[in-house]
Amino acid sequence: MTSATQPPAGPASPAGRDDLPPLDVLLPAPRRIDPDRREEALAALYAYPASGRGPVMVRANMVASVDGAAWGADHRSGSINDDADWRVFRVLRALADVVVVGAGTARAEGYTALDRPRGLDHLRDAPLELALVSRTGSVPAALVAADRPPFLLTGRAGADAARAVLPADRVLVADDDGAVDLAGALAALARRGLTRVLAEGGPTLLGALLRDDLVDELCVTTSPTVVGRGPGRIVAGSDPDRPGGRAGRPGPAHPHGARLAHLLHGPQDRPGSPAGTTLARWLVPLG
Repeated sequence: MTSATQPPAGPASPAGRDDLPPLDVLLPAPRRIDPDRREEALAALYAYPASGRGPVMVRANMVASVDGAAWGADHRSGSINDDADWRVFRVLRALADVVVVGAGTARAEGYTALDRPRGLDHLRDAPLELALVSRTGSVPAALVAADRPPFLLTGRAGADAARAVLPADRVLVADDDGAVDLAGALAALARRGLTRVLAEGGPTLLGALLRDDLVDELCVTTSPTVVGRGPGRIVAGSDPDRPGGRAGRPGPAHPHGARLAHLLHGPQDRPGSPAGTTLARWLVPLG
């Protein structure tokens, strides 16, 4: 699942947490990025490219334990994240136009209406939108009642249910034989000026985005935690050969390469959070 939607406990200031840890850049060139309320250095490291492969740039952000678990014993990713992850998580949201997440993950992780992270609104001068993906059109009750409701990305089967609880202009229908046409849904977001997409899971949505060759970057936090048997990994799904992809091309149906853009490390032992967190940003080229 995604890196945590709620911060680990700690002292707060009006601009947010003021006790966050330093991060060491291990690759490509070693240096330290100390905590900074404006996070200018981290924002530069994670800056979106000027142009991409299509109308949207899709960056996925996930967290896993060292033994590959995508969530902890409580079935939430927040139980395996830490302060180092939280620093990067805030910057990724601050740079994005829209957070895309599966409706089930939004429900399980307790998503609420989104705003720019406190103190980082200078990084993107526009509201941060939330877009849910749901084949059935189901929307968590807490989001239905929000002052700024989410977009709902669905197919024909879920359109009526979604329009019953959301304004019609927030329901984007892109159908693919009863499923959600993810490429079409992302194109619909792009037509509304939402071109910087941050996908926060869950594993089934990430699997579908990878299957359809729609992911440009994959950010993976590895938490120094061993969960043991039970949880799944950050990618799930049972139809890897289903056609999809950009411009109607088949998505990758086999392992394909990715290039490491940078690797960060959390060097400090902290209460409840040992040193050793790594944060990798992978560039996912065409399959």
